Amino acid sequence: MSGSSTYDKTLSQLDDMADKVLRSSKHYLPHIARLCLIATFLEDGLRMWFQWREQKDYINLTWRCGEFLANIFVLFNMVGQIAGCGLVLVRKFVPIAVGMLFSIIVLQTFTYTVLWDFKFFMRNFALTGGLVLLMAEYSGEAKSMFAGLPSMGGNNRQSYMQLAGRLLVIIMFLTLFNFELSFFQMIFLVIGSGLMVCVAIGYKTKLAAVVLVVFLVLYNVLLNSFWMVPTNRIMRDFMKYDFFQTLSVIGGLLYVVALGPGGVSLDEHKKEW
Repeated sequence: MSGSSTYDKTLSQLDDMADKVLRSSKHYLPHIARLCLIATFLEDGLRMWFQWREQKDYINLTWRCGEFLANIFVLFNMVGQIAGCGLVLVRKFVPIAVGMLFSIIVLQTFTYTVLWDFKFFMRNFALTGGLVLLMAEYSGEAKSMFAGLPSMGGNNRQSYMQLAGRLLVIIMFLTLFNFELSFFQMIFLVIGSGLMVCVAIGYKTKLAAVVLVVFLVLYNVLLNSFWMVPTNRIMRDFMKYDFFQTLSVIGGLLYVVALGPGGVSLDEHKKEW
């Protein structure tokens, strides 16, 4: 019994420490979360510009649609993603920006036949979770969230949006791993999975999300350091893709930290016990 009491006390102390740190960073944490969250879209939009010919040729060869339509596709992807990211960062016309980015997800899912690749499909699907969290922040109650981080339990729509965002971010987290895991990845997967369960059910949510962010930053720098790979190696592109996908997961978790777990969570229900 005393062991359980000590465990709960330690968790509470760690939770309080995390809360103090977060309160001191509440003014810039949402900005970092947004930037990380849209990193995948921004990188892909810029890639459309720098690899215009390759992207256009791929679409033309795959769909036999002609160069004109292939160019339109690349243009739409480039402008839609860069403009959408820009609007999100400056906090202008956020619903329109989210709609633009969501349309890119849907378009790429079918155009690149991602629908038939389970891993990439789940990643594209999970990116929607980040967009849901963006909309959760944009809603009326979330606009005043960062002044004092009040509870959001009274807003059912917002709470369910946060729940959906948490679950979809978890899906993306699980897709970061493959079947050929190193010892380090195995250890991280075991620890990370436990923390992700905490985030999913909303138990010690902020503490679990903060620890996961630290783990993911280390994981990203150590295992996805694409800048260390020569530009002529195809592995560089795969590592770069994984790096920005992981950044989006980090952004989603930072949003969970900033917005809190919401009303549909154990943390919120414990307040009523």
